[in-house]
Amino acid sequence: MNRELLTLYGLKFNPFATELPLEALFATPAVESFCRRVEHHLVRTGGFALITGEPGTGKSVALRLLDQRTERTEGLRVAALTHPSSRLADFYREMGELFGIPLVHNNRWNGFKMLRERWRAHLDDTRMRPLLLIDEAQELQHTVLTEMRLLASTDFDSRAILSVVLSGDNRLLDKLRSSELLPLASRIRQRLVVLPTEPEDLVQLLDHLLDSAGNPALMTDALKDTLVAHAGANPRTLTVMADTLLATAAENDRAVLDEKLFFDTWGETPKRRRARR
Repeated sequence: MNRELLTLYGLKFNPFATELPLEALFATPAVESFCRRVEHHLVRTGGFALITGEPGTGKSVALRLLDQRTERTEGLRVAALTHPSSRLADFYREMGELFGIPLVHNNRWNGFKMLRERWRAHLDDTRMRPLLLIDEAQELQHTVLTEMRLLASTDFDSRAILSVVLSGDNRLLDKLRSSELLPLASRIRQRLVVLPTEPEDLVQLLDHLLDSAGNPALMTDALKDTLVAHAGANPRTLTVMADTLLATAAENDRAVLDEKLFFDTWGETPKRRRARR
């Protein structure tokens, strides 16, 4: 959405875009609790944490919030793996870049040793383990997950030297149930299961986005209820529909987003499932 249209609706940013400013992200109590457990416990004990849920339910948002909060922790090194589908050799190349280690091509033993030395030194200096965040972790290969488990601890598995947060859809759970990955699954210390969102919570999400963007009156209550009824308990579906309506309203010079705009856009009969307030 261009600046002219933002000005038209009195918005600081598009409240339904994927690239929201951090202050506009909506944190549920479950996400808040998970972030606190990682920030105040996991990085001091090490090991693995897991975020799972269906697509579009807010796993990546939870990871962004966690990244923001842990980066403010003095002495904590936070890194994010950006290519989870890599084979083992490319996984080591990216880990070397993330942690500032020049890795020699085709010498995984050297990379293994240098990464662990770097993490041990960080732990000795700060009393905190580096934190590795991995989104779309269902794409990780079994060999990479196993290597990550071996990298993350030392002294006969008695001392964790890395903290890892894996975030992925339910295919990741299926992977972790395999006999090959049970040793990793047994090391998961903190969990966040992102469930389908209740109607009243979806309304609260819309209110939060509109208020953060600077125009809480942009959308009528009736339209909020209609969007929630069609969203299938999925926040991403909700915001995609709302974004379509905002673009349509701008195209047709509509000052307010209402139910009529929804019916004109999709031609659907409203589902009368009213969200509680």
